[in-house]
Amino acid sequence: MKKLLIVTISTLCAVTVLAAPSRGRNRGKQAPVAEEDAPTTGKEAKILIDQFPKLGRQSTLPAPSVSGGSIVGKCYSKPRNWIVLEAKYSTFIPCQEQLTFTWHVMLDAKSATENKGNKEGLAPYSYFTTAVTYQNIPRGSHAASVCLHPSYLERYGEPKAVGLVVTNAKGEVLAGDCESEIKGLANHPKTLDDAFWNNDAIMNAKQGPKDPNPGDPMVERRQGLTDRSKTIWALVNPNDYEMVVQ
Repeated sequence: MKKLLIVTISTLCAVTVLAAPSRGRNRGKQAPVAEEDAPTTGKEAKILIDQFPKLGRQSTLPAPSVSGGSIVGKCYSKPRNWIVLEAKYSTFIPCQEQLTFTWHVMLDAKSATENKGNKEGLAPYSYFTTAVTYQNIPRGSHAASVCLHPSYLERYGEPKAVGLVVTNAKGEVLAGDCESEIKGLANHPKTLDDAFWNNDAIMNAKQGPKDPNPGDPMVERRQGLTDRSKTIWALVNPNDYEMVVQ
C-alpha cells in the first residue's frame, strides 16, 4: 500500500522476523513423538508448517484440463491461471482428530493481469479469508490448500500477503505465520495479534489525497476463496489431502 499505511508503518517497522516454535514455523527436523507418549489433544499435539504458501506469480498455475466432447467448444484460446495457495505440514501423533486451517489473503490490484492500471478504480487491495477443517489426520506429512478462480487474478491481482493459522478441535492455536511483500505489513509478525488481518489501522485505512479515490477504503473485503476440494484442483495429488469436514 504505498503507502499502506503510512500511519502504521512506524510501528510495524519494529516487527522482526522470528520463527517461534509455538507458531509452528520451526523448519528443522523434529523426531516423531513416540506413540505411547503422544498426546492426542491440547497444545501439546503440535504440528509443523514445513512449507508456507508462495506469493505473487509463484502462486499461479494454469488449470489441469481434460480433453473430451463439448457442445460449445473452447471459449478461451489461451490457458487461464488460477491462484493456488498450498501449504505442507507434518503431524507427530498417531491421529489428530481435527485441524482447521484459516487463510488470510491480500491481493494487490497493481498486479492484475486484465485490469491493468486498475482502470476500474477498485480498492488497491482485496482481502479474502476462509477456514477449511480436516479430520482424522494420521501422523506424517500432509498438504492444505485453497484456490481463487482465474477471474480474481485477472481483476484483483496476485496474492502479495498470505497468513495461515492452524487450530485444533478446541480452538487452540497450534501453528501460524504470515508472509508479505506489501510495504507496511508485518512479515513473520512477532505474534499473530500483530498480523495484518488483526490490525484495524491497516484493514480500515482510507486512501490518501494522492490515491485514485481519496477517502475510499484501501482494502476491500471480498468473497471467493475456496477450499481446493471444491475446484478442479481436487483431482491433483488427492492423497496429499485429508478428509474435509463439510
